[in-house]
Order: sequence, then structure tokens, then C-alpha cells
Amino acid sequence: MARKALILVEGGARTGELYVQTAERLGIHPIMLSADPAQYDYLVAQNIESIRVDTGDLDALIRECSRLRATYDIAGITGVGDLFYATVGKLCRYFDLPGPNPASVERCCDKFTQRQFLAEAGVPVPAYRVAANAADVESSAGEIGLPVIVKPAAGSGSRGVRLCRNVEELAEHAAYLLGGKHIWRSSPSILVEEFAEGPYYCAEIMGNEVIAIAAADFGPPPHFVFHECIYPAALTDDEHRRIADVSRSCLQALGLGWGPTCIEFRWTKRGPVVIEVNPRLSGAPGPQLVQLACGIDLVAEHIKLVIGDKWNLRRGHSHFAAARFLVADRDGTLEWIKGDSEAAAVPGVSEVKLYVRPKASIVTKGDLRDWIGYVVAASPSLAETEAILERAVELLSLSIKPDTVT
Repeated sequence: MARKALILVEGGARTGELYVQTAERLGIHPIMLSADPAQYDYLVAQNIESIRVDTGDLDALIRECSRLRATYDIAGITGVGDLFYATVGKLCRYFDLPGPNPASVERCCDKFTQRQFLAEAGVPVPAYRVAANAADVESSAGEIGLPVIVKPAAGSGSRGVRLCRNVEELAEHAAYLLGGKHIWRSSPSILVEEFAEGPYYCAEIMGNEVIAIAAADFGPPPHFVFHECIYPAALTDDEHRRIADVSRSCLQALGLGWGPTCIEFRWTKRGPVVIEVNPRLSGAPGPQLVQLACGIDLVAEHIKLVIGDKWNLRRGHSHFAAARFLVADRDGTLEWIKGDSEAAAVPGVSEVKLYVRPKASIVTKGDLRDWIGYVVAASPSLAETEAILERAVELLSLSIKPDTVT
């Protein structure tokens, strides 16, 4: 009997590792298809099979999957990030496997199109415009009113996202996005939108069921880099219901409802306003936090859905789980980082993850690439979880030496 395999189209630098580990735990052989497998260091470290292929070429992926079917029983095909998830849906349809609707994924991944679908369905979203050049950005901001959020219409991880509070910041960021520093995978398209002020929440959804809602805090503006995330958010029953209702409206408007969805909100004077709908799980450590908080392994349940098995979304317990992110605050070279073993030994800490090692070059970007690592903790009470995190983080220290300017 042929060995069961799970095909992953690209892996994501962080969440992809969870998928390959979970697939193996479920007795399925993971195979990564990637244009550059070397970018995922966990593939070598965990001896994961990988194949170099142009993942931007659907026909090439079909040929590779067809070749693999001669050796393996391909149980399912999936991916991690936004960029290749529509391609995953097309592959699943070609090979008659369970998968997302590629048209729904594509309308989600274009943030302007997403906004249009949501607005037409009456879902609360910020005022928005689309811009192709600096003049469009300026005129759009004038119509909406400063401050505004300026960001690429496609992308993830807060890359290229900035709060612009005046015309100088507006011109500066437009020049950055259009001047060759931002990497565009298609024709430049910029979303200019109203700054929706208020607490941030994120709903994790499987199918049509809201599994958990998180609260998170960002670092200082003008960027949006997560510093802390807590599951579950401290919401009243009415607030939870309103976020869940708007979440289901998003799914209906965008044609989603198969597999995972992650919806980001700001709670404004209007109530929950949708910032973004992502047709995937949130990135690590989101899935770990959900599992610690309510006992549901979203990665495992997603893989079960992908391979045609029944999932189990029953809660196992009700705890508070939180992550504190270590964020680079300057450019330079990481001289040393200490205390990770001590932090991991603090009772209640479930994970200490470091993304960089001594002598690594640090270049701040104003997005998730500024994360040096994170600490995750959980307990039955919110106060206890926050105290555990505080004790663990106090044990960590690092030194970034500024680069010498010559």
C-alpha cells in the first residue's frame, strides 16, 4: 500500500513547521513543494522531504503532484500563507481533493476587492480608496481625512503598512512603496483607508464556527507590530456575539466557510469594524495559543479536513493563553541573547521561541520581521498568565550593537 502524503505548497517561515510536525504526528508523510526549499531551515533540521519547483506555475505543480502520485497516496494538498492558497485550491480541484474555493481566496487576497465585497454586503469596514501613484494616495487621503492607513492591496504580516498622520508622512510612505524598496508581486496597488481607532481583536474560525477571539496590543505607531496577544479576549457576551455575527457575515459575503479563516477587527464607536479577512489560520504562535486556551489543535483539525477526515472542534478546557513578542528596536548586530533556558523553565511557560542567533544582522522593517522571538504562557486565570509572562520575559536579555557607519 502506498504511503499517505500531505503536499504543502510553500511552507511559511514559522507556521509551516507546525504543519509538517502535525502531519507526521497524524501518520502522514509531509512533502514540501517550494521554489526555494532552503528558505525553510526546519526542513533540513527535521529531515522533511522537499522538492524544488516553480510554485508560481500551476502547470508545473500539477506535473509534480502527478509524478508524486506514482509513489505516494496523496491524501491532501494544502498551504500556509496567503500567497499560494488560491493555487492550493486550484490543485485540489484538479485532483478532486477537499480544498478551499480559489475564487474566494483570490477575492480575499486583494484587499481592495475584499473591501468592495464586504461593503456591498453591509459589513462594517473603514472608508477606503485604491491608489496607483503618489498623487492618488494624496487625493485619497484628502477625501477620507487624515490620519489614514496606507498599505499594499496585497500582502501579509503588516509589510508596508503605515499610519500616516500628516502630508509629509503620506508622501514619505508613498515614495517608499513606489520607489523600489517594497517588493511588489504584481502591479503596484495601494489601499488608503480610514484609521479605525479602538481595541484590536482577532477571530479564529473553522468552517462557520468561531473557535476563539483574541485581543492584542501593538508597538508604537506608525507601524503595527504585535507586542502581546491574549486568548480569549476579555469580552462581554454581547461583544462576543457581535464579533461572531460580523464574522459570519464576512464568510457569507466572500464565499468562505471551508476550513480556517482569521478575521481582524478594531472595536470603534461603531462597534466591530473589519480590518482584514484572511482565508487561513493566523500565523504562529496563534494556533498554539488557541490549543492552550481551549484544547483545540487548529492545525491538526485543518489537516484532517484537507485529507477528508472528520474534525473535532470540541473544547477540552478553558484557560488563558498569551504570547509576549521580543521585538527589535534598532538596527545592528545581535551580540548576544541570554536567559531563554531560564525563561522556558518558569512554571506555566509552554514555549520560548527565538528566531535569531548571536551575530545575526538586525534590520528593522516595521512589520513582523522585527520579531526576535516570543514567550508563550498559559494558566486558568488571566492575572496568573500575565504574571508568568512577566517573570519569564524579565529573565531574557539581549544586546544589539549598532552597525558602524563609515
